Amino acid sequence: MTEHHLAQVNIGRIVAPLDSPELADFVAQQPEINALADRSPGFVWRMVDDGGADATGLRPDGNDALLLINCSVWESVEALRNFTYHSDHLRVLSRRREWFRRMAEAHQAMWWIPAGHRPTVAEAMERVALLREHGPGPEAFTFRDPYPAPAPAPAVRL
Repeated sequence: MTEHHLAQVNIGRIVAPLDSPELADFVAQQPEINALADRSPGFVWRMVDDGGADATGLRPDGNDALLLINCSVWESVEALRNFTYHSDHLRVLSRRREWFRRMAEAHQAMWWIPAGHRPTVAEAMERVALLREHGPGPEAFTFRDPYPAPAPAPAVRL
């Protein structure tokens, strides 16, 4: 078993409220894409709101009702990359400009966590802030500039 897993967060500002006609296709595809993630090789966990189906009820910024968050945990960068770019998720990703406004600042980040840890909304937003402030590094990075998982702790000899 690996000692670390990859956490990822992406945030986006939707073009209209979730119950609007502009977001109907996005909302309709959520169950299918979440189920695809859940059964993808290397998937570990995804953040959900109190409804338990997805995270669309969470608001990472109390001052911005249109800002959504998606956070999940994967076994590796490769597993996340395969889901993101080599599955039916790509079909939905390719339509993101229909549903989300372009963000000028970094809106996604990845970082390594101890296996079993589940990131909070605050922790995930902190990683986006780190990437915005300092650029990619071991604490927050992107697919373009990935960092390896921390080295395993040395075995303790008794």
